[in-house]
Amino acid sequence: MKYGRTLSALSLLALCLLCIGCGGPAGAPETAPTTEEADLPQAAVPAPETDADMTAENEEESEDFIMRMKIGETAVAVEWEDNESVEALKELCADGPLTVACSMYGGFEQVGSLGASMPRNDVPTVTEAGDIVLYSGNQIVVFYGSNSWSYTRLGRVTDRTAAEMADLLGNGDTSLTLYR
Repeated sequence: MKYGRTLSALSLLALCLLCIGCGGPAGAPETAPTTEEADLPQAAVPAPETDADMTAENEEESEDFIMRMKIGETAVAVEWEDNESVEALKELCADGPLTVACSMYGGFEQVGSLGASMPRNDVPTVTEAGDIVLYSGNQIVVFYGSNSWSYTRLGRVTDRTAAEMADLLGNGDTSLTLYR
């Protein structure tokens, strides 16, 4: 008996869905709006946002936020990596410029504390002049020489030669400023 009731309920539900999908019961006359109804302004209903719309908006927001960098007072072009460490770095400077005091180390790099731990994905790396890496999860390093160690890549200065990087970084302590 229960099976019969369930089958009847499902059949009725399927019939209702079929009628709704077809615009009403078969043979029901379609009614045109009256003149008064046709003259009424139609309410503007915005189309619901799709996942594609929201993804496009998020991509536009992240594309709008291009992180820039200065070494001392010199702006440099950087090609940033697409990873969670760079995203965390962007968050650190989202509310305003982040200035990091750096110190020369080893005659080939400038190192400065970010003041926060970043996500990291260290891999054995051979660096060269212009490379920007994360060391120990909380220090940013910019190279004007070469080194081999396990780092998380952050980016690369693209508009300076090795000699120009040495001029910018090899003459004493400096600062890095990350900003929008």
